[in-house]
Amino acid sequence: MSRRRDPDRRSPQSSVLTSPSTRTGIAFILLVGLSCGLIALHGEASLTGIGTAIGVGLVAGSGLLWYLYWILG
Repeated sequence: MSRRRDPDRRSPQSSVLTSPSTRTGIAFILLVGLSCGLIALHGEASLTGIGTAIGVGLVAGSGLLWYLYWILG
């Protein structure tokens, strides 16, 4: 009795979010965003200011990552 693979069954593929380069990019963006928040916290900003700094940092991190992909690709 041979065990054949069902032709309709798909092989397990990694999704876009589980690829190592994507995870590294997400970590980079989070690092930039959270570091901006910590700088605002150290500067004794209000909670709104800290949240704004994190948001701006996430946008800046995304821009920096896009630029990095652009110059390397």
